[in-house]
This record gives sequence, structure tokens and C-alpha cells, in this order.
Amino acid sequence: MGAKHIVLAGGGHSHSLILRRWAMNPQLRPKGLITLVNRHSTSIYSGMVPGLLAGIYCKKSVSIDLRRLAEISGVAFVIGEIQGVDLSLNQLLLKGRQPIWFTHLCLDVGSESPGNFIGSDHQNSQKLMPVKPLEPALEWIERQDKLSLLEPSLPLTVVGSGLAAVEVAVSLRYRWPKRLIFLQAYEGHLKEAFLKVLSDSSILIQPSSVPLNGLSLFCTGSKAPDWLSQSGLPVDASGRVLTTNSFCVIGNPSVMAVGDCAVIERAPRPPSGVWAVKAARPLAVNLERLTKEKPLLTWQPQRHALKLIGAQMKGDSSSAWLLWRGIVLGPHPLFWRLKKAIDQRFMARFAAIKAMGSGLFNKQQEIPCRGCAAKIPSKPLKAALRKACLTSLGSQPQDAVEIASEIRGFRVLQSIDGFPALVSDPWLNGRLTALHACSDILASGATVTSAQALITLPDVSTSLQEELLAQTLAGIKSALAPQGACLIGGHTVESRGDAPTPLSMGVEVGLCVNGRTLADHPPWRKGGLQIGDVLLLSRPIGTGVLFAAAMRGEISSEHYDEVVNQMSQSQHDLVEQLFSLQIENKGTPIVHACTDITGFGLLGHLGEVIEDSERSLKEDRAHRFSRVILYLDKLPIYPGAISLIQEGFFSTLTPDNRAFMSLLEPRADGTVAVETSLKGIRLGSLRHQALLELLVDPQTCGPLLVACAPSIANQLASQGCWFEIGKVSD
Repeated sequence: MGAKHIVLAGGGHSHSLILRRWAMNPQLRPKGLITLVNRHSTSIYSGMVPGLLAGIYCKKSVSIDLRRLAEISGVAFVIGEIQGVDLSLNQLLLKGRQPIWFTHLCLDVGSESPGNFIGSDHQNSQKLMPVKPLEPALEWIERQDKLSLLEPSLPLTVVGSGLAAVEVAVSLRYRWPKRLIFLQAYEGHLKEAFLKVLSDSSILIQPSSVPLNGLSLFCTGSKAPDWLSQSGLPVDASGRVLTTNSFCVIGNPSVMAVGDCAVIERAPRPPSGVWAVKAARPLAVNLERLTKEKPLLTWQPQRHALKLIGAQMKGDSSSAWLLWRGIVLGPHPLFWRLKKAIDQRFMARFAAIKAMGSGLFNKQQEIPCRGCAAKIPSKPLKAALRKACLTSLGSQPQDAVEIASEIRGFRVLQSIDGFPALVSDPWLNGRLTALHACSDILASGATVTSAQALITLPDVSTSLQEELLAQTLAGIKSALAPQGACLIGGHTVESRGDAPTPLSMGVEVGLCVNGRTLADHPPWRKGGLQIGDVLLLSRPIGTGVLFAAAMRGEISSEHYDEVVNQMSQSQHDLVEQLFSLQIENKGTPIVHACTDITGFGLLGHLGEVIEDSERSLKEDRAHRFSRVILYLDKLPIYPGAISLIQEGFFSTLTPDNRAFMSLLEPRADGTVAVETSLKGIRLGSLRHQALLELLVDPQTCGPLLVACAPSIANQLASQGCWFEIGKVSD
């Protein structure tokens, strides 16, 4: 297996097209590990930004799904904020996480608006906004929509004298027909054709000498990110990295650069998506040749590019200018139709790739799920324990086991967990696995103190194994450190199976986690439900179906990002919140029962709580209960989960978990263990059926389930971190 690690920094047009090439032609993809790093999981196609600003296009229709594109092309995907390059160590520096080592680096990180507009105070940052980077500018503009309806006379000033400023101003006029819009530009810099359209659009021209007062959007050119020059890379006056005609950075042959952040030293061209698109194929060829140690090819970009600039945004009657070597033609609807056709053809190339990936599997075809959904089902697990004469481990399961009852005033607990890689980012995978494993200790009312790791690595070169291991360990550390815990040891194993693509999906992590409670504070147990108890969940459910759909490319990037962001948050602060309440209540136990919801789903783990509670209360008839009532209408659910279930998606562990539905059926004495409340939900409706399916959806980094008195539940729910989902009834 090759020892190369190609890191693609940035999800610009060139890199997006390279991934498309490798998705279409897997045999061209260089051997070894390839990683794409980008600030967001999507990349907005610049050619359609004017239509997006005008409201003609929605954001989804102009966005390239980088995560899915990377998955189909066999490339690992990392969301990260790039802060620099360490050329001496061959490392890409990221904010808040382990640097990424590379053998070859390619930069396509776009550009920024020049100047420091944000200032030091929050009020100023809400008034002045650079148009680049685009994502925060779009969020800022969306926040202005409501303001434009409430106060149409409130002015907004677009600052800039170039084509981008004119195009943005015209686009915003269509978005806000009644709002007062100014364009502040240098005198004599706007062509006559532009002035007429601006006047017809009721956009007022304002001299650059007028002080800005109020909301302003800056479209004043572009520059490359400062960290490029600060990293010691050779740059021009605008900070763009200088390269050869082979895209190699001058003096750094292992680093390449393209797009708005780079310029060929002997063939300088202005920043433009046109050249970024045309550079994609020769750049891809050179990356492929570079890793094979073949001579690189040179590329001579065309001197001039045809530009189509939106002039009037009026839906079907929109028009555009055509610019060629200083000549301006239009505006004319024909030019807009031409621009629209070119843009939609470009996006269609990526839609075809996504459809190709989705078409590999149907909804019912089994793709083995990862994360906690990869665990052994309950039935064969209990059968194996019975055959091994270890029935007690399955009949009285606790989230953690007490291994010492008195060590320096503490009880010591231990648990173990792990699963195959859930995501292709080894750092994030290490973090998620650690957080998932820690939840067993947290559900026992203990604080995490230490952990040991068992990590299986794919059979690849030692340099790649070193990088995958370093990233994984750093991810584990990032989850433990905020809890005051540390990684104290572990073991590594090399897999004997075939290495997957990308290689990072071959990393498997298991963790033995230790925790402790004060000696006079017994660990929380699953059993202990009392009549009148309120059931609380600490976060939404639905990860199983969301990741099952993600494997087929049938989940939106927004929903995927939201669930991963929630999963990557530690829940130790919620347990500390419970500790504080216990102190306020003079040490009176406030948690009657607790567990974490993982592979067996909410219903399966609630069944364990009920079983353990009935066992412990068998002789105590004064505190016995007959049923748990679940409020289906109050379940916290990740966005998109219900609709995906209704479309037929489910995790591969779900069919086995459906056995837990027996908890909803009458027992021999006519009672049911779990009763569902259907306020506002029609019995037997599609939503009702989907909610029942959600009850057995396996969770990774799932919520804590807590049973406590109503007074305590009210305090917790009022703080916004807990969701009331049921009660214990007599």
C-alpha cells in the first residue's frame, strides 16, 4: 500500500472537480490516503451566487456536497478551520485540533475581502460585513430579510467599484424590492452601462468620500488568506501563492496551489472561477503523476476569459452583461439564459455523481452500519452469555461495574465500549468513540478519570499508520481532557483484512474507561424507578437512521452537520449539573434511575431500566409501579430522522431491536410495561408508525435517560438541557 498522504486544503472549484474525476474514474485516484479539509461540508458555486442573493436559487441548489463527493471518490473528509502550514514538518495546522501530516499538499482555499471590517466591538460587527468568506456573509444577509420587511426605509450600502459590487447590489435589489440601497464607489470607476441599470434599479450611487453610516456590505476586491504568507509561502502583492506552470509552489515542490489563493508566476491571471475550473484537469493529472514520481506537465491558462454578469434579477425576465477584453455588451435576457445554462450544467455534473453514489444501494439493501449500530443484537448476545454460563451479565446489566468500593475515599468504576470507524476523519472518530464510551461512566453518576485504548489500524505503510494513530489518539484526548481525565495506556493491532477506501475507515477504536464517585455516594443504577418519577432525555435521538441514510447519500448536509455537532459534545457538564442539584438538596439522591441510550435504542434500554427496577422492588410493594408512560409527541428528534424513517430507511440493527416492541404489548396480567401517549398523533398514522420505529433506532453518542422526582425535573427542564419524555405511573 502506498505511503502517500495527499491533503487537499479547501473545497474550491478545482478540488471539487478533481474529486468528481476520481469518483468517475477510481483507477485514476492516487494510492495511499487522500484527505479533503474544508471549513464547511458544502461549497457554494460562485457562478450562481448572484441568483442566490437575489432569491432566484435556494442555497441547496447552488451548493456542492463535499462530504458526499469525498465519500464517493474514496477521500477522507475533515471539517476544520485552516490556520497555517508548517513547511518544516509537512503539517497543515488546524484550529483546535491535531495538525495533519502530509506528503503532498494542494491549496484551494479561496480568498477573502481585504481589510479588517469587524472591529473590536460586537455592535460594529453587526453593521459591517465583508462579502468574503461567503458563508458568514450569507448568514448576515439572511438576518437582514426580516429587517427589510419591518423597516424598508433602513438603508444598506454595498461598498465597491468593481463588477462584484454591481452584481451584488442588483441582486439585493431583487431580494428587497422596497429597501433603500446605496452603492458606494470611486468616481469614474463605473461604466456607463452599469450606471444606467443601477439607476433603473433605484440603486443610489454614493461617492467614496461619504462616511459610512449604518449597515454596509463590502465587495472591495479580494486577497488570499493571511496565513499563506505567514506560513512562509512565496506570495504576490495580494497574498496569492506563487506557483510554476505545473501548479507547484515556487521553492516547495511538495506543495501545490490553485484557484483564487494562487497565481502562476509566469502567467498571472486575476482571481476567477473560470480559470479555477479550467485548471482542475491539468492539476488532477499532475497530482496523479506526482505520486507516481513521473514528470509533471505544464499548463498555460488562456489570457482572457468570457464573463457573464447578472444585470437585472427579475426571475424569467432577468438579464445579464457579457464582458470580453474590456468590451461590455448588454444587458440582455439572452446573456442571462446563457449564464443560467452554463451554471446549471456545471452543477448537474455533481448531481450526477451524487445520484451515481445513491444508486449503488436501495433503501432495503443492507449496508452494515457503523458506530454503536455495529453491536451484536440482544438475542444472540444473551444466548452466548447463557452458553458461557455468564447469564448474570445479561440479566442484570449495569452501564459500569464497581471494581473497588474504597480507595482513598472513592468508589472506582469501569466500563468498556468501542466500534468500527463511524466517520472518515480519524480525529473526529476518536473523539466520538471516546465520548460514547464515557457516557457509561456518566450514566452511573461518576466522573471520568482515565482510559486505555485498543486501536486497530489498517495494514498500510508505517508512516500512514503513524498519522492515523496520532489523529485518533488526539481525538480521544480532546474528549477526555475537558473532563479532567487522561489516556493512561493502550494497545495497537494491525488488521489482517483488506484496507478500505479511504484508509481512515479501517481504524477501529475500543476504550476501557475508568471513573469514580465518593465512597458515600453509591453509583446510579438502571433500576430504581419510583411512582411519580419523570423521565428526562439529555439530547435528541435518531442517529441510527440518519447515518444509515448518509451511507446512501440520502441526508442533507445541514442535518448531517447538526447531528455530528451534537454528538461531538460531551455530556459530563450535565452530570455535574445533577451533582450540584444533589448538593442543593443536602445530599438527598435526586436521580432514581439512569442509563445512556445506545445500540438497543430508547425502548431497549428503557426495558433494562424497567427490568432492573422491578427486580430491585420485588419485595417492596409500597414503591411498586405498573407502567411507564412515554410521550411520543414530546420526544426530542434530530431533524430529518422521521422523514427518513417514513421513506423506508433504517439501521441494520433496527430489525433485531424491534423485539423490544414487546414492551408495548400486554403482559400475562393484562398490564403493559410501556404505554405510549399520542397527544395530537393519530393511532396507526404514518407519523405514529415512524415514532415507534424511532424508539428502537440504535444511537451512537446517544442521550442520558434520567428518572427523578417532578420537582427536580422541573428545575432541569427549565435550564433548557433536558427534555421531559414520560413518567412512571402506578
